[in-house]
Amino acid sequence: MFWRRPDGDLVRDVPPTKAIMPYLMRGRNESAVYFEQRIALRKADQYIRDFNTVHPETPITIQHLVMWAIVQVLTQFPTMNRFVIGGRLYQRRDITFTYSAKQSLKDKSPLLVLKRRFDPDEPFPTMVAEMQAQLRADKYGGHVSQADHESALILKLPGVLRRLVVAAGRVLDAWGLLPNSMLEPDPLYASVFFANLASIGLDPCWHHLYEYGTIGIFGVIGRATTDPGSPTSGPDRRRSMEMRWTFDERVEDGLVAGYALKRAKQILEDPIAAGLPDFGEPESRGTGD
Repeated sequence: MFWRRPDGDLVRDVPPTKAIMPYLMRGRNESAVYFEQRIALRKADQYIRDFNTVHPETPITIQHLVMWAIVQVLTQFPTMNRFVIGGRLYQRRDITFTYSAKQSLKDKSPLLVLKRRFDPDEPFPTMVAEMQAQLRADKYGGHVSQADHESALILKLPGVLRRLVVAAGRVLDAWGLLPNSMLEPDPLYASVFFANLASIGLDPCWHHLYEYGTIGIFGVIGRATTDPGSPTSGPDRRRSMEMRWTFDERVEDGLVAGYALKRAKQILEDPIAAGLPDFGEPESRGTGD
């Protein structure tokens, strides 16, 4: 009964030196490791232009490529898709991302937080179309999530009772007793949280991990900058961007995490070689890097 979660399976073959880590480092931020990557965008930029020419109704940004890349990485390195809760390590049963998106670039436009399950075998155009449909539904439908309803109910209680309810929820979660109906819609129960600061023209920040929920990886996408000596526009322009990652080291060791991020960089720097469909004409891609 205990520790049988609807969103993950208890990992039982954990070496003692790893199994003791959640008791030595009790929180995600105490266990956080920070990593920075610089991604060359020439081929990604070309891919985005080619895709958007063919699919003007569902245009993509670099965020779509990043999320597709991490789906492939978590499939290739499944131990990266684990989480620690209640002092125990669990293997997540699916790949689920939470990400933020603004309804518009106006200052007072609300920030939407979306959550979606990703299938590694899902065609990329289908993934993009369904992400766009989800964004439109939340944007124009005035959807109020179950998490919003639950939060509103808790906030009606006096402060002391709020703390007791939240504390009770943490205990039940640690024992694996919360139902899937509560975990499934909650955006902080996911594989990765993405923040795309490039969409508002900002450099990436180092983001904390949430102690609540099960997210052990946080990725921040920064704005792209033109490389020194590159043309400022046109197909020969060379740009790069920084990504910053925060990772709970209790989930997996640094060697595996390093290999996983190296693979993510390879995918982003050559999406077609990584398996994405080619939508461009050969002459439109230019030559060399």
